[in-house]
Parts: sequence; C-alpha cells; structure tokens
Amino acid sequence: MSASRHQLLSEAKALLKAERGAVFKQGALGVALCYPSPYRVAMSSLGFQTIYRKINELPFAFAERAFLPDDEALVRRLRMPLFSLETQRPVAEFSILAFSVAYELELTGVLSMLALSGLALRSSERPEHAPLVVAGGPLSFSNAAPLEPFVDVLVQGEGEGLIEVLLGVCEAHIAKHEVLSILAKHPGFFVPGISVAQRRFDICKAEDAQLPAYSQVVTPNTELSSMFLVETGRGCSRGCHYCVMRRTTNGGLRLVSKQRILESIPPWAKRIGFVGAAVTDHPHLLELLEESTLAGREVGVSSLRADRLSLRLTQALRAGGAQILTVAMDGASQRLRNLLERRHTEEHILQAALWAKACGMHHLKLYVMLGLPTEEAADIEELACLVVALSKQLPVVLGIAPFVAKRHTPMDGAPFAGIAELENRLRLLRARLRGKAQLRCTSPRWAFIEYMLAQCGPEAGLAAMEAWEKGGKFAHWSAAFDEHALKPFLACRTTEPSAAAWPKVGC
Repeated sequence: MSASRHQLLSEAKALLKAERGAVFKQGALGVALCYPSPYRVAMSSLGFQTIYRKINELPFAFAERAFLPDDEALVRRLRMPLFSLETQRPVAEFSILAFSVAYELELTGVLSMLALSGLALRSSERPEHAPLVVAGGPLSFSNAAPLEPFVDVLVQGEGEGLIEVLLGVCEAHIAKHEVLSILAKHPGFFVPGISVAQRRFDICKAEDAQLPAYSQVVTPNTELSSMFLVETGRGCSRGCHYCVMRRTTNGGLRLVSKQRILESIPPWAKRIGFVGAAVTDHPHLLELLEESTLAGREVGVSSLRADRLSLRLTQALRAGGAQILTVAMDGASQRLRNLLERRHTEEHILQAALWAKACGMHHLKLYVMLGLPTEEAADIEELACLVVALSKQLPVVLGIAPFVAKRHTPMDGAPFAGIAELENRLRLLRARLRGKAQLRCTSPRWAFIEYMLAQCGPEAGLAAMEAWEKGGKFAHWSAAFDEHALKPFLACRTTEPSAAAWPKVGC
C-alpha cells in the first residue's frame, strides 16, 4: 500500500476515534449514506445525522457514512475507490447509495462521489445490478430536478417518515425495476422516467412524534466543534417571500416541547446547539438557555431574529460562551425588508448591537442579500449608513450573498441581478465601509450558477455534468448553460395574499 493510501485510511480512522456516537452494525441491507461535501461540513448537518440513526435503528438495515474527500484530486490520482468511514469499505459494494443534498452547488459533489465510486454518472447507463442511487435532503423542498439524470429515486421532503418505507421496499424486492415501480406510486418519492411530472414536488411531512431531530455523532472535527445539536421546532411561522422554509411549507412552525428537547440531550453533552428555521420564536428558548448555562454547558443558537432578542436572552447567550452575536438583516434597506415581509426594523438591529456590547460580545455578525428586485443605490447607501452606526458600538462582520430566487416561494422566477451589477455594488460597499466593517462576500459568479440550477429543470443537471467534466471553471459552466439553452422558469406564482405587495417580475 502506498504512503498516500495509508495516510487516507489513517485519517479516516482518526476521525472515527475522535467521534462519540458512531454506529458499527451489519445487516441484510447496507446503505452508504453520502454527503456531497467534506466531513467538516457534513457532520454539522442534523438531517444527515438523523437519517444515519434512523437507518441503523431498523433491524434489517445498516448505514455507514461517506463524504466528498478533502483532496479529491489525490484520491483520483491514487485510483482509490470512495470508501465508507466506519469500515473503509468501497461504497459501490453497498446495496444503496443515499445522498443528502443541502443546496444546488453540491450537485457537483454528487457527481464526484459517483465517479470516485466507479459508477456511471447517468442512471440510464448503470446496469440493473448496480447499487440503487437515492437522493433527498433540504434541496427537495425547492428544486431537486437537476439531480434527476443521475439518481434512481428522489426522496422528497422530511426523511424520517420515508426512510423506513424506502428500505422496506428494497428489502422485500430484489429486482431494481420492481423497487422503482413501487416507489413511483408512493407519496414522497419521485422516480425519474416513471413518476408523472406533477409528482415532482410532492413534499412529505414527518409525524410530530418523530421530532425533534438531534445529534447521533458528536465530533471536534466539524464546523460546530463538539456540539450536540437539537431541534427546537420544524418549519417556520414567518412568511419571508424569499425563503423555502416559510410558514406555508409543511404546516408552518411545529414546536417541540421544552421537556422533549431536554430529554433528547444526553448528560455528557457539554456544548448544546439549539437549531431550527426559527429558534428564537420558541416560547421557552430563554428557559432552555438559562437552564443549560446553569448546568455548566455552553450554548449556541441558529437563526437569531433581531425582533425576538432581549437583554436577558443576549446575557444567556454570553453566559453560554457566545462571543459573536449573529443577526440576519436580509434586505439592504427598510423598504426592501418590508417588501420581503421581514418583521425586524433598523431599531431592532441597533438595539441588538447595544445589548451585544453591554454583554461583552466581541463582534456583531450581520447577513444581508444584495441584488433584490427593485434594489437601488439608495438602498445600498442606507445599508452602509447602518453598518457605520453599528460599528461605533462593536466590530462588525458583514456577510453578503447575492439574492438567488428559489422555486416554490413568492419570489420564484425573480431575475438574477447580474454579475457585473453585483460586483459593482460590492465595490461600492467595500469603498464605503473600508475600516468600518469586515466584508465576507459570496462570489456573484457562483451565485449565478446557483440561480440557474435553482430555477431550471433536469437539463440543468446535464449542463452541470458537462461543466464538471471540463474542469468546473466559470467559463465551463457558462458554455454548458448556453449549449443546453437553459432558460429559468418565469413565474407569476404569488399564490398567497401576503405576497401581493411584491412587485411582479418576469411576467
């Protein structure tokens, strides 16, 4: 065995050794649970961990994890097959490859993992005896159609209620064509080439009794180092026009009781992350934070909403070890926030900065979208003025992402602002905020690629495959989009009264 191969295997075993909660099991039906991003990202995914646990709870099945390698080029040079973490077994030897895909740009990770497994990329080119390739995850709530050329089955919606159905059908039927025929008729599954097109967005909901999701594996080698994650609720009660997980998605916000949340946390957990689309909307969040910190635990919260913050809540976060207060601004100006149906105001954000300073926080981190429809220079100037004011209280980190319209939202079909225009707005902001804030910007070029994948159908997947095969540079993507004559969906799909105020775009 070469030194490089030995090193890769040793690194996998070191990751395992540092984990708490990994499952080592065998059974009749083996699932390679694949995440198309590296380990550090994957193991911060609560959905990925939940499905890992659910599979291993079934008496006839077992799951082992596989990840996109950190050094994909090295693995290719070694001609080393993609292997599972638990036993270092080639993933092509498993009965099922199940991908959890969070967002559009992970599509190329799926392609890389299939190629490293030695499998044909297109499902139509894989033989009957090849492993069943399945994909699901958060992307299914928006637009998973670009995955269709490469998978046998799309799992649509919340996986807790579907994974046992999927594996039960696979365990009972040896022939792949029989499995696909059955799943094509079952709610929550879309089988490309068999299911009718209207089933493409048949999103399923898990039963409330299956909530909350919580960590199976805790590891220091992840973005949320050694943190035990637990869900406070599923969905959201808010109607932000750009968001896939808004109040009309799968029944809105489904809260988990304080007791069930606490019962999900093991006694040994020292760092607790309360997660969800709207954590600060939980009526008992303050109690959860204060009880956790009194027990000597560190705490973290995702999705802080400025209009839900208070001095006491900020104090609880600081007592739990938080050094940075993170708040989403979304629109650059109050006018845009109002159009987005965001409830917070400039006063809420300024007050959050004052509380953060009073509690000894080190930084204020803000997230904002640029390139929203109707956005003007005056909106950018308002953003700059607000950030300057905030910087007088404490250091500011401004995270900037170009707006990307998602399917099945009131802003579905809204146009992309344009790469040149976005780059110009970023230059203006950098000049205006030099010395006042640290800017972290998502590339407008990659945002455009995300937009095309978010707004187009299966043909976008074929374009992505061509771009990936040629090296994945922006020029390759642009040429592939042109070659396939991709045109984003233009939608006048504002189906809710609350969306009526939003300007009709693309109509």
